[in-house]
This record gives sequence, C-alpha cells and structure tokens, in this order.
Amino acid sequence: MNALPIVVVLEPIDPCGIERLRGACEIREMANPNDPRLDEALKDADALIVRSTQVSDELMARGSRLRVIGRHGAGTDNIDLVAAERRGIAVVNTPRSNTDSVAEYVITLALMLLKRIPEVEVGLRAGAFTSGQGSLPGQVQRAGLSGREAAGSRLGLIGAGAIGRAVASRAQSLGMIVSAYDPYLPADDISSCGIEPVESLLELISNADIVSLHVPGGGSNNSLIGAAELAAMKSNSILINAARGELVDVDALAAALGSGHLAGAAVDVFSPEPPALEGAIFSAPNVVLTPHMAAMTVEALQRMAYDVASNVVEALKH
Repeated sequence: MNALPIVVVLEPIDPCGIERLRGACEIREMANPNDPRLDEALKDADALIVRSTQVSDELMARGSRLRVIGRHGAGTDNIDLVAAERRGIAVVNTPRSNTDSVAEYVITLALMLLKRIPEVEVGLRAGAFTSGQGSLPGQVQRAGLSGREAAGSRLGLIGAGAIGRAVASRAQSLGMIVSAYDPYLPADDISSCGIEPVESLLELISNADIVSLHVPGGGSNNSLIGAAELAAMKSNSILINAARGELVDVDALAAALGSGHLAGAAVDVFSPEPPALEGAIFSAPNVVLTPHMAAMTVEALQRMAYDVASNVVEALKH
C-alpha cells in the first residue's frame, strides 16, 4: 500500500480544512513560519499550505519533494511563482472563498464614510455636542457633519473580477452607479454585469465619488494610486483599499486627507505588514484603519480552509 502524501500546514487553519485533509494525507501542523520543526517537516513533504507567509525559492528548496503549494486566500503574490514553475510545483489558491466577506467590508466602509460615522462618533464621545446648543441634528448640521446618500453616487472599481463584481452588485442594490477600469477584461464582459466600463484609470478616478481597489499587488501595480492619482480624484471623494498595501502610496493618501481634498479613506492592507504606527496615515483625519481583516469572517475562514485543503488533495492526485 502506498504511503499517504505528506502535507505541511505552515499556519493554523480552520479545523474543517484539517478534517478535509485527514485520511487523504499525512498532516504536519506547524505553529507559525518560525516553528523549529519546520525544516524536518518539509524535508520529505509533498505539499505545503500557507496563508500570508512569503514562499521564496529558498523555502521551496527546503522541501525538495514538494509538488504542490496551497495558498489559503485569493492572491498568490506571496509565492514566488517563477521559482515554483521552475521546480515543477503546482500552486493552487482559493479565489472565490472570501469574495462575499471582502465585498461586505467594502460596502460597510463606504457607507460608514459617506455617513461620516467615524467623525461624529469621535465627536460625540469627546463632548462636541452639548446641551444648550440646540437639537443634536442642528448641531450636526452646523458642524458641517451631515452625511451623504449612497443612492445616486458613483462607485469606481479598479478591477472587475469576482470581488469587484460582488461589490458592484451590492452597490447597485443601494442605487449606486458603478463603473470599472480593468484592462484585462473586455468591455462587453464588464457591461454584462450592469457596470459601466471606462478606458483609463484617470477617467475612472476623476469621476467617482468612491474608488475601491480590487487588483493584485506587485509589478506595475505598485503605487498604482500615488500623489498624482489622488490629486486627480474628485474633491470630497473616498478611497477604499482592501486589496494590497503596495497599491496605494499611504503617505500621499495621508496628505490628501490632511489637505481636505479627500473626504475619507479606509485602509485594510499595508506594506509592510504590520505597519509602523509612526506612519503619517495613523494621524491623518477621516481614515478608518483595520488590520487586514476584510476577509476575516468565520464563514470565509471556513471556506478558505476547506477549499485550499480540497484543492491540494486534488492536485496531489496528478
């Protein structure tokens, strides 16, 4: 009887993923990428499952029998794909497992920023609204803190893949107009979802009330949104980045928020991670900062764990 293939799980995943592997593989669970048992575990391993750990050529070399790398998540930019191909290692991921969670995050943050929830909540806690100054609604209005409606506003998507389209469908249900820039998709494919295709990044960002990024990081996408692009955005518009940290120049974003050019921003991803707390973005006004959690729902984590385990099991059969 042939021995079961050996799978190293580099970082903890939901138990349903481990159960999916059980019976089909020998499982070696590590505590984290610095686990002292890792070298020994990799030595004769057939597959490696990772979350956000960087999988370099050097790490692959430590597992000379590796045939499959499974990425618990949608992107593969933390894996050296060139090295994997050279070594004949198949790379699988979970491209749709976190779609709903990220889409919900984007819409939630868009609504929070349109309604100015972060600003007014801080103001209320700080005592900015006091007795003797008239009604609370009147104080909100006099302070210039009235919100805006989603209905009729324009959402501009940079990237119209699975997550971008999931965001679009939710935005459309709120009465938002959705446009998208994606040079890798034909215009008729984008328009089939009720999304208006645009031909350039500049056209998208200069007309949108809210801009949300949904493209991979790395390569020419580094600093895709820099000082020039932020300046081209509509005055009083909003930027949301729940894709990859390197897509946005966060120092330039902090300056655009500080000058009042942008009404607000939400940043869920950073480069590097965790970010340095001394960064200008941490003292910028009207920005919601979250720790790479857009996909971190119980349901998405279960789907990602199960799907990456299933994809690794299937890949090992070939």
